[in-house]
Amino acid sequence: MSTLKFKTNIKCGGCVSAVTESLDNTPGIYNWQVDTNNPDKILTVEGDATSEAVIKAVQTAGYTATEVEA
Repeated sequence: MSTLKFKTNIKCGGCVSAVTESLDNTPGIYNWQVDTNNPDKILTVEGDATSEAVIKAVQTAGYTATEVEA
C-alpha cells in the first residue's frame, strides 16, 4: 500500500462531499482525506490506486488534482 498526495482545488466541506462518491468508488483507494486548512488543499490517498486513477476520480467530480511528492 502506498500514500499519494495531490494539490487540489477542493476548498470546503461541500467540495469534499462532491468528490466523496467518486473517490470512494475508485478501486484501490482504501482511505483518503483533504486538508482544507493547507493553502494547497492537499488530498492524501492511501491504497494501491495509481495517481492517474485518483486524478481522474477528482476530475470526474469537477475538481483538479496535481500530484506532489509524498
